[in-house]
Amino acid sequence: MKWNWGTKLVIGMVCFMSFIIILAIKMFNSSPDALVDNDYYEKGLDYDKEYQLKEQVKTDHAQPDVQVSTVGIILTFKAPAEGKINLVRSADKRMDKVIPIKTDAQNRVAIPLTGIAKGRWKLIINWTSAGKSYLDEQEVMVE
Repeated sequence: MKWNWGTKLVIGMVCFMSFIIILAIKMFNSSPDALVDNDYYEKGLDYDKEYQLKEQVKTDHAQPDVQVSTVGIILTFKAPAEGKINLVRSADKRMDKVIPIKTDAQNRVAIPLTGIAKGRWKLIINWTSAGKSYLDEQEVMVE
């Protein structure tokens, strides 16, 4: 079978157009990017407040000590504290948790590992102590 250059050109164009259409369909059917927050604009407006809270931790040397054991995650604060911890799982947003905290007599908080999957977690600790507000972020590995 002998094809002339016009037939080959049409076949090439049809293949290329099919390729572009398949890529466009795949793009529209893909899930949204997990690295982009839905409320990125609001978070951008609050960035200055968060930055000041993080700097307050450095100024007062108030960073809590975080240790992961087989029983749970133990946070040790420098002074009595009350607030909340966001457990953020970058792999799956549905696994994120918010846990209210209040220190005991030894300025500790124990978070049991029940319901917390193994893997890397980001702890966003937001607390008040002695009338000051603080924000600290740490990563832990739950095994």
